[in-house]
Amino acid sequence: MRKNVEYGLKINGVPKKERRERAEAFIERVHLTRVKDAYPTQLSGGMKQRVAIARMLANSPEIALMDEPFGALDAETHRSMQELLKEVIAKTEMTVVLVTHDIIEALFLADRVIFMSRHPGRVREIIPLDFKKGLKIATHEQLFALPEYAPCESDIYGLMREVTA
Repeated sequence: MRKNVEYGLKINGVPKKERRERAEAFIERVHLTRVKDAYPTQLSGGMKQRVAIARMLANSPEIALMDEPFGALDAETHRSMQELLKEVIAKTEMTVVLVTHDIIEALFLADRVIFMSRHPGRVREIIPLDFKKGLKIATHEQLFALPEYAPCESDIYGLMREVTA
């Protein structure tokens, strides 16, 4: 599994020692240190998803396109990985385009939510999350404590009901 995380770094010519260090650091951050030498067939679906996240983060991309990246994870790991991604984005200024059906995830990770219609998928509404501007929100609890959070979440649920009705 460690070699899987190192692969992109190897292709990009990162020296072996640095590759190993970066891979090990991100493997630890996605909580997979105990299985770092396992083969993919020995990992659960959620573990494989965390390996993919570690591999992506280890390569320090400027832009990451993520489609339901935490879907196969249990609730606790799901939140932990969201918080890790938020931390990495803050440190690296990486741009992330995230496709999700999870409203809490969208509100936690995003600067703005682009709400799409059903078939055909078109931009229905762009929702700027101005209530988060200038704040360093590192945990879900900090987000939930903001007075503007609940009304925004409610508005998005209302949009969902309209498009599914």
